[in-house]
Amino acid sequence: MTVLHLNCGTMRPAGAPPVVCHCLVVETAHGLALVDTGLGRGLGLAFRWTFNPDLDPAETMPAQLRRLGYAPSDVRDIVLTHLDLDHAGSLHVFPDARVHLHGRELDAARRPATAAERRRYQPATWAHGPLWRPYTDEGDLWYGLRAQPLDKLDGFALVPLPGHTRGHSGVAVRTGDGWLLHAGDAYFFHGEIADPPYCPPAHRLLQRLAAVDHERRLDSLEQLRRLPAQVRVFSAHDATELARDTT
Repeated sequence: MTVLHLNCGTMRPAGAPPVVCHCLVVETAHGLALVDTGLGRGLGLAFRWTFNPDLDPAETMPAQLRRLGYAPSDVRDIVLTHLDLDHAGSLHVFPDARVHLHGRELDAARRPATAAERRRYQPATWAHGPLWRPYTDEGDLWYGLRAQPLDKLDGFALVPLPGHTRGHSGVAVRTGDGWLLHAGDAYFFHGEIADPPYCPPAHRLLQRLAAVDHERRLDSLEQLRRLPAQVRVFSAHDATELARDTT
């Protein structure tokens, strides 16, 4: 299984270092699988003002796939950590792909319960009617966490890590060298899972403002800190981790 690490959207939030949209392209026996799709359509003024995205067309997932010699039709599966715009913005480019995600996340997007959820989810992102494959918290224990294997997608599992959003999840991918865990927005800065942990104040504030349940996000983060070294953990937005995984 070949795994490619891509930056599908650079953002420059005020007062914080630039952040990336760390996505995966995985070559499987049945076609391509993506973990998150990065930036795309539906970016409102509030999002642009807060995160100040570069909006470089060359960084989008479709453009990068074309440079790698793939067509959108080669993508058979998309696994989402959650449905925020910087993670699911290019869903519409892959209308025939199955979209795996936590059922609570899909419910939050379809039936937002608060003003914050109504602002963060943009129905235009999934107006094409994706082939949803929702999951629950059920699953086998995986290094102390619950992990549910994905339907017809060997070597992948959804790992609930709630807090940032209702159904926020990590995505575990088994490779020939062990396990990767894309932790989504469970944290923004690599120092948060270090010993001792550290997070720059600007990132800490952004995460607190973005979280639907700050205490649950901290619980999820603590679970990540307990994972053994053989699990290669990375977040969606840390440029240092992306540089490490692309060298």
